[in-house]
Amino acid sequence: MKIIKLLIPLLFIQILCFSYASNTLYNDIPDGIIIAIKEGNASELAKYFNNNVELALSDIDDMYSKNQAELIIKDFFKKHPPTSFDILHKGGKETSRYAIGNLTTSTGKFRITILIKIKEDKSLINQLRIEKEDGE
Repeated sequence: MKIIKLLIPLLFIQILCFSYASNTLYNDIPDGIIIAIKEGNASELAKYFNNNVELALSDIDDMYSKNQAELIIKDFFKKHPPTSFDILHKGGKETSRYAIGNLTTSTGKFRITILIKIKEDKSLINQLRIEKEDGE
C-alpha cells in the first residue's frame, strides 16, 4: 500500500512533464522566423517559406512561389520598417503550428498570423497573413 501511495505522485509528475514537453514541442516556432520578422529581413524569412506560400496583406491574397513571396514581403518591410514583433499566441499539432503576433512598424501596427507545416523535420511557412490593426 505504501508503494502505491509513493507511485501515484511520481506517475502524476511524469504525466505533467510529458504533457508540458509535448505541448512545448508542438507550439514551438523557429527563432529564425521571429528574428527575421523583427529585423524586417525578407530573405531570411524566405528561408522558411514552403515552395508555394499563401500571402494575405492589404490588397494581396493569393498563392505565390517562394521567390515571389519573398519579393512581396521585401516590399512590405521596405514600406513598413519593423520596430518590434511580439508573439501573442501559438499552438499546433504534430504536423502543423501557428503563431499570432503584433508587429509594430514605423508606419503603424499589424497583426501577423503564421501557419507552419512540418515537412521532413523542417518548419515551412505555408501561410502568412499581415493585417493592419484597427484604428491605424
